Formats: sequence, structure tokens, C-alpha cells
Amino acid sequence: MKEYKVEVLNFYSKLTWDKDHIAKSSEIEIQQKLNEYAQKSFRLISTSSAGFESAIYIYLYFEKEF
Repeated sequence: MKEYKVEVLNFYSKLTWDKDHIAKSSEIEIQQKLNEYAQKSFRLISTSSAGFESAIYIYLYFEKEF
């Protein structure tokens, strides 16, 4: 049997000349979530993202065998 979890992270755009500012600033938070779920024996099985106005939503899908 498997247990599934979805984690949604949201990041907001800001006015800057750096086109990669969201990727740079979100990397630490995403890695923290990956480490948190790995400690609970979950593994990342999929990701997706969506944008709405100035926000980007990143969906992390995890599963765990039990």
C-alpha cells in the first residue's frame, strides 16, 4: 500500500533585472522540503508548476510504501 502527499510552495515575482530571481530564491526552500520528506521515507515522484499573475506555484508529489 502507498501513501501520497502533495506539497504546494508559492513564490512571488518582484521587480528586478534578474530574470532568474525566483529560481535562485526558491532553491533553498524546495531543498528543505525535499529533505523533510526524505527523512519521513517519502520519495519525490513528480512535480508541476502553475503561474497566476505575479505568483508561481510549485507542486511536489511524494509517495511512501508502508
